[in-house]
Amino acid sequence: MAAFLLEVGTEELPADFVDLALEQWRQKIPVSLAEQYLAAESMVVYGTPRRLAVLLQGLPEQQPDRQEEIKGPPAAAAFKAGKPTKAALGFARSRQVSVDDLEIRATDKGEFVFVQLAIPGRPTREILTDLVPQWINGLEGRRFMRWGDGDLRFPRPIRWLVALLDDAVLPMALVNGSEAIESDRLSRGHRVLHPDPVRLTQATGYLDSMRAAYVEADLEQRRSRIAEAVGPVAERYPDLLQEVTNLVEWPTAIQGQFEPEFLELPAAAIITIMIEHQRYFPVFEPPLLRPKDEPEAPLLPAFLAVSNGDPARSELIAAGNERVIRARLADGQFFYQSDRAQPLEKYVSQLETITFQADLGTVRSKVERLSQAAEQISQQLQLLAPEREAIQRTALLCKADLVTQMVYEFPELQGVMGQEYARMSGEAAEVAVGIFEHYLPRGSGDDLPRSLTGKVVGLADRLDTLVSIFGLGMLPTGSSDPFALRRAANAVVKIVWGDADQDIEPLPLNLLVLLQQLADRFVGSFATVAQFDAADLFQQLQDFFLQRIRTLLQDDLGIDYDLVNAALGDNDLEYAERALKDLLDVRDRAIFLQAIRQSGDLDGIYETVNRSTRLAAQGTLDTAQLDAAVVVNPDLFQQPSEPTFYEALLQLIPQTQAAQSERNYRQLVDALRQIAPTVSQFFDGPESVLVMDPDPAVQCNRLNLLAILRNHARILADFGAIVKN
Repeated sequence: MAAFLLEVGTEELPADFVDLALEQWRQKIPVSLAEQYLAAESMVVYGTPRRLAVLLQGLPEQQPDRQEEIKGPPAAAAFKAGKPTKAALGFARSRQVSVDDLEIRATDKGEFVFVQLAIPGRPTREILTDLVPQWINGLEGRRFMRWGDGDLRFPRPIRWLVALLDDAVLPMALVNGSEAIESDRLSRGHRVLHPDPVRLTQATGYLDSMRAAYVEADLEQRRSRIAEAVGPVAERYPDLLQEVTNLVEWPTAIQGQFEPEFLELPAAAIITIMIEHQRYFPVFEPPLLRPKDEPEAPLLPAFLAVSNGDPARSELIAAGNERVIRARLADGQFFYQSDRAQPLEKYVSQLETITFQADLGTVRSKVERLSQAAEQISQQLQLLAPEREAIQRTALLCKADLVTQMVYEFPELQGVMGQEYARMSGEAAEVAVGIFEHYLPRGSGDDLPRSLTGKVVGLADRLDTLVSIFGLGMLPTGSSDPFALRRAANAVVKIVWGDADQDIEPLPLNLLVLLQQLADRFVGSFATVAQFDAADLFQQLQDFFLQRIRTLLQDDLGIDYDLVNAALGDNDLEYAERALKDLLDVRDRAIFLQAIRQSGDLDGIYETVNRSTRLAAQGTLDTAQLDAAVVVNPDLFQQPSEPTFYEALLQLIPQTQAAQSERNYRQLVDALRQIAPTVSQFFDGPESVLVMDPDPAVQCNRLNLLAILRNHARILADFGAIVKN
């Protein structure tokens, strides 16, 4: 068995590409090997800012020999009167076999000629020579570039290539125009600590050789070293930890100081400047990690940085970083003091100077629109006057900090500085908090807004953007979503859903009504640029939100795809409208369906409901009817199983009403399980009936019985969309 090492050496890679590339290799390399009938006993990927590497161990020396069956021409064309034709002779010649080796075999499409070929396995070294360029060129990511005079694309120029099969160089080359990057056994060490080339003698000695050259190629080991060096703060900022891990090859933690006077800046501003601009870890008073009900630990005038330089010169490196952070904080201090010279409300008029979108006008115009949307949401939620006033004040001020000097210089602080300036301007606490929270969630996994002002204004802001951009016909396509409309729609759904784990209350919002109102208003206000009439825009928005709900249920909540289809209906307008009218209900039904599938309760009602639903489709009863007494005539019963079925259906009504009013679907499922034996007797028992009776009245009566059962089950889900386990 052999070991193979591949190392692609580059200029410094973007930090996010290192993780992305290694994950692609983890997924794709085993698949590409399997396609060549090869497998490694183990595979490990390594990465630093200057290299991507993979070590495969336990590779066979060659592919296994195998038999492959090749299908040829139809037998009728290959043989005439028992003699081979040109078709048979040509097929045999192309496969380098004798006509006597051909055999005729029957298939679904008639008789065809086949041949069994014995294919000897190719040497692994030959296969790797073919695969390695595919592994490198097949990587995907952002900001790829070309260099030199060739067409080779990579995030940064490739400078060397190591390819070792055990102790031998595997010859290969990456061609880039007039130059070729040829494989060798020479790698490179740390830029400062070991500038000389590193000669690798064995594939399996890679990590030790690189560590001797001051390169920790094992990403997990590098991250652990940094986490241990910077302490508990690494737990608070995992994204920063991962980023700096991919920025250094031989990490050294250094601590720097700055003047305490800079702590007069809001803590969020200091932390943002440190993390977003300098990749520093802030330092807090102990204990750093506190319970939720305790205030955050205060900042100290210090920072932790992770250096990739010479550890012996850490003091000099720290001093250089101190100079940089002081300059940054001094800028922030100047902007902060200048911004505070006037109250936050004074900045609102300056929003006229910022264009939101060419056809939609300025950010000031957007503020007016989102204020109107916030009022519509407030009316729908039947909020009290003080709550509505706070929401309107928040809507007016929520974008004002965009024209402050601090946010102009540090855009990451939008909302953060708005909250701070609102407090300093004497605004109510719920207004200040709402200004910050209306931006939440900023992405997947981010916190949801907790305050009512933050929720309502955040919904209004996103819905205005969605309706306006959709109204201009600028719909997301493929990976193109410049206005982040998918993220905005996801946030709308998540805010409405709330989060029980974080004690964040949901909002009982009728999104269907709200989308209709906003679509009508947009088309009325922007008739000259609108690309749809109100009805078409409304439909586009419905379809988009339904797709977002589907994605969130499957990807975020882990609901099986068929159960999501059942909760949303399989091309069923009634279910689609119901989902948009009550986002909480569709979520709860999907979660409940998943739970009863796992418990086995779904199996107990599946056949009963599905069989009834299929037959009921041949009748004409409306899906809204739930009372058997209204549409079933007991005088037409002919078998004892019919009145028994009828009485059982009448008993279903209280459970269905509880499911409708309280979303108590457990009672409904329990009732459906109890009725299942009765329905089975109706279909298959000694007193079973022929549903499609020759008498039209009897037939309609029996179809109505089944339709009533279907309608009760429809309160939970479209059972026709469920795939039986």
